[in-house]
Amino acid sequence: MTTLTDRPHTALLIIDMQNDAVGGAYERDAVVARIADLADRARAHRTPVIWVQHSDEGMPVGSEEWQIVSGLKPAADEPLVGKNYGDAFEATTLESVLADLAVGHLLVTGAQTDVCIRSTLHGAFTRGYDVTLVSDAHTADDNSASGAPPVEQVIAHTNRYWTYQKAPGRTAGTVEAKDVDFRGR
Repeated sequence: MTTLTDRPHTALLIIDMQNDAVGGAYERDAVVARIADLADRARAHRTPVIWVQHSDEGMPVGSEEWQIVSGLKPAADEPLVGKNYGDAFEATTLESVLADLAVGHLLVTGAQTDVCIRSTLHGAFTRGYDVTLVSDAHTADDNSASGAPPVEQVIAHTNRYWTYQKAPGRTAGTVEAKDVDFRGR
């Protein structure tokens, strides 16, 4: 039901699953395994898999910190979008990649829940995309020592509020990885 015309397809968006971004992240290995399974299933159903890779002074392009974590590997023909801001649409090629693939619905996975995931969810939704957050395929670091809620609560809260997000002509929601159905997408 996207507001974007002639965009019938769905894509799996994998955000910032990089060594530095998820080195100490909550349930890292389980999230990596779920994303790897989702990517394999998407590929089997010819659903585009799009990778987003952040860079900044702490994660310079080409560094070990910037690399995609082991256990995940973009296929040679899968788009890789570089970004420098939380929202994967901001000053990137993501919109043109999605337009070229006629994508109007995003399945969002990756890291960090409280920064890049939230920013991209809202960025996509306000741009007219239908946006589904894969509720058990995103993660974050525990920043409770600096006053943030415990990471489990950050993830649960993000899942809860995204389940009930509404706007005219668009859909939002959450789905567990095991329930993602790539048939017909």
